[in-house]
Amino acid sequence: MLTVVDCYPRECLAIDVGQSLEGEDVVDSLNRITAQRGLPKTIKTVNGSEFISKAMDKWAYEHGVELDFSRPGKPTDNARVESFNGRLRQERLNAHWFLSLDDAKAKISAWRIDYREARPQSAPDWQTPAEFARRCGLQAASATSEEPEAPTSERY
Repeated sequence: MLTVVDCYPRECLAIDVGQSLEGEDVVDSLNRITAQRGLPKTIKTVNGSEFISKAMDKWAYEHGVELDFSRPGKPTDNARVESFNGRLRQERLNAHWFLSLDDAKAKISAWRIDYREARPQSAPDWQTPAEFARRCGLQAASATSEEPEAPTSERY
């Protein structure tokens, strides 16, 4: 799984599920997200092969986006995403059997929508991540966010 979280509103922008994810898959996800949200200034990411790939490096260079890699073995460098991934694992992956890849995609997508749209969070004034993003003007067709990070994490 590839999870993409905007840490400012704590909003999950994408969860891509596949048997194997490569740099091109990350680029495809980022293109979908940036078409709606605009480009971030920085992407904080882990050091997985899909993130240090030529495809990812080329995409970042062409779009003027800085890649900020976490230090190996330091999950606290990307603590919000690690916390999000832990919740996803606990509530969806450990709690369900997936009958196929399509079944996994459907169940994980439903969880992501619930997390974004229906779960108030304490830090942004007990708003859902989507409500907070709307309040901050971070929804579709808006300019880049004031908060520059759009951290990603993969395979936890």
